[in-house]
Amino acid sequence: MQGLVTVFGGSGFIGAQVVRALAKQGYRVRAAMRRPGRGYRLRMLGDVGQIEVAQANVRSPDSVARALDGAQGCVNLVGLLSEQGRQRFQSVHAMGAHTIAKAAAEAGAGRLVHVSAIGAAPHALSKYARSKAEGEAAAREAFPGAVILRPSIVFGPEDDFFNRFARMAVSSPVLPLIGGGHTLFQPVFVGDVAAAVAKGVKDPATAGQTFELGGPAVYSFEVLMRMILELIERKAILLPLPFSLAGLMGMAGDLQAMVMPPVLTTDQVAALRTDNVCSQGVPGLAALGVTPTALEAILPTYLGRYRKNGQYADLVESIPQVL
Repeated sequence: MQGLVTVFGGSGFIGAQVVRALAKQGYRVRAAMRRPGRGYRLRMLGDVGQIEVAQANVRSPDSVARALDGAQGCVNLVGLLSEQGRQRFQSVHAMGAHTIAKAAAEAGAGRLVHVSAIGAAPHALSKYARSKAEGEAAAREAFPGAVILRPSIVFGPEDDFFNRFARMAVSSPVLPLIGGGHTLFQPVFVGDVAAAVAKGVKDPATAGQTFELGGPAVYSFEVLMRMILELIERKAILLPLPFSLAGLMGMAGDLQAMVMPPVLTTDQVAALRTDNVCSQGVPGLAALGVTPTALEAILPTYLGRYRKNGQYADLVESIPQVL
């Protein structure tokens, strides 16, 4: 069995797949998270004793250092889609990234993979993207050989994008096309992101490089909404919503964030003003030896649960009706 890799954010949607991918490569994995109780299933993703769960909070340098004790590699997956309570973009994406990278360097970890996001830039329109850029800079400052991965929206059975809008289509007759639905996305499969992380941990040639991770095709926001409706066999009005009106919805979401996860925030509206696709000339999945998985091959495998008769709709409809 290979050396120990600490994965911060190991209980999340992407984190579980990264833990699985590293375990398959033969690494010992320490999945670090704020609430260890959420990671009880992770041990089943590897051999007996191969995966352990540890408590760590990026706002607590001591807990981060403990989680990195004895680690030869480190992966930072910690991130927020919206701010809530003490969980702020600045404290998690920027300061947290610096804390992890600094602790990894001091612990003598040979590898650091830092997962950021496409669109991360110092002068981006959204606080989310600006804080991601600060996190990249902080990671590279403390750990010059850090591998930075920037995925587009990530899809898979537990994703927050396609599931969110499918749920909305079940309960609402209208789906908003923010900004007219023209924003472009390049969805990337969670399994491909996990494979890219594992490659970054294993291959010294990736040190100090930045990769942008996107799937094999680009889609507009409107096309993705139509795809969801077709797969779940639901009808909804696709209502073009100017950014100005969407901003008002986002303000309501900002207030909602004080008590529960919001549907939409003003910062997310700002992010939708910019396309979420890979940049020309920046290496991607192919440079990491990963063949991108098509959205159309995976989406039907988990959105079926939103159909009127659930994932077994075809079976139910094929049963003769008895009067």
